[in-house]
Amino acid sequence: MRKTQLLLALAAIGFAGSSFATNGYFSHGYGMKAKGMGGAATATANDAFGGAVNPAKGVFVGNRMDLGVDIFSPIRESSRTGSAGVAGSTNGPFDAAVESDSEIFLVPEFGYNKMVRPDLALGVTVYGNGGMNSDYPGGQIAAGNCAGFGNAGAGNLLCGSGGLGVDLMQLIVAPTLAYKVAPDHAIGISPLLGVQFFEARGIQPFAGFSTSPADVSNNDHDRATGFGVRVGYMGKVSPNVTIGAAYASKMRFSEFDDYQGLFAEGGDFDIPENYNLGVAIQVNPQIMVALDYQRINYGGVSSISNPMSNLGGCMFGDLTMCLGGSNGAGFGWRDIDVWKLGVEYGYSKNLVLRAGINHGDNPIRASDVTFNILAPGVIQNHLTLGFTYTTASGGEWTMSYMHGFENDVTGTSFLTNFGAPGTTTEKIKMHQDAIGIAYAWKM
Repeated sequence: MRKTQLLLALAAIGFAGSSFATNGYFSHGYGMKAKGMGGAATATANDAFGGAVNPAKGVFVGNRMDLGVDIFSPIRESSRTGSAGVAGSTNGPFDAAVESDSEIFLVPEFGYNKMVRPDLALGVTVYGNGGMNSDYPGGQIAAGNCAGFGNAGAGNLLCGSGGLGVDLMQLIVAPTLAYKVAPDHAIGISPLLGVQFFEARGIQPFAGFSTSPADVSNNDHDRATGFGVRVGYMGKVSPNVTIGAAYASKMRFSEFDDYQGLFAEGGDFDIPENYNLGVAIQVNPQIMVALDYQRINYGGVSSISNPMSNLGGCMFGDLTMCLGGSNGAGFGWRDIDVWKLGVEYGYSKNLVLRAGINHGDNPIRASDVTFNILAPGVIQNHLTLGFTYTTASGGEWTMSYMHGFENDVTGTSFLTNFGAPGTTTEKIKMHQDAIGIAYAWKM
């Protein structure tokens, strides 16, 4: 018990520097084995991360503990051109290009599963649901050019003072119960207990479009707590075919009081509902293929989905559309579909190889590119690889690698509302890599 408590504490502390941005801002997978298979894990039962994917799998997993860490490297760039009135120009008063400084993050993971009896399992999963991080240096725009935005000195890409960026971290603890309703069929439930931290820097000019101007930028990290639930089913429909399904409710969080003038509904930032369906086929004794479909309903969270164009209503006196208002402008993210396909090959008694692909919709529209300089979650396609080596004592070493292929979005800059030429455009782009290692104890 003391060992479990220590590992839980270490996992929670580790998330203090975490960042995710793969399927929107959700991770592409949970558990190192799933990460090696493009994230496909709804219908597989080979680790203790049911609380993050499908809680019903616990009753098929056995007694085990998984502990691992990813080294995650997102490369984010943003630029603006055409503010001189010439399409594609790079010498206008607001033209600039900048890359985020923060490029290395550690992302820990922890899972524990205990068979209470043959038809009942209890466990816990500690994981990062997702996050957004950007850390652009300031000073790209010459002193005086941002005077119309209240900044007489040199400005960052959004005309604020100092560095520009956001830091959102979401940690979830998911106690899990799985129960066999029949020999090959199980249901499960995981209460989701969450804490998230947020900080925004360098967006002072947006205070003029807020219901609470003092609560928009540079207020250090604020904390919010919340809860939700995930339920799931897993069953063998034939000796070689397993299916699974899971649903996670919206996680409702307390408001970020220090950023009640930034997020819609007075600082509200919930985690959107999502669900996943999966099938795993044992093609032969060596090869297993898994396919998952996931739906993430970003549209159900106003601060994420409300379009930036709502600021137009704010400019004409509708306070509900101002930042922090009941219909306040947000990032404009839309709901996305994600497909995950993975293959597992038993190379030998002790070595299992994995590969996968992950394709998700891009949640960001061109019309919302300006605000998403802060959160350029535009990745759509991922390639993954992985393996597990079982030691003589029965322990498992698992490694995974993920590459998120570069993608970008270009759109008209919001600065055109303040006199910048109609040819002023902005581009956000990102690519990323991650390599992780985990060890599992079988008990």
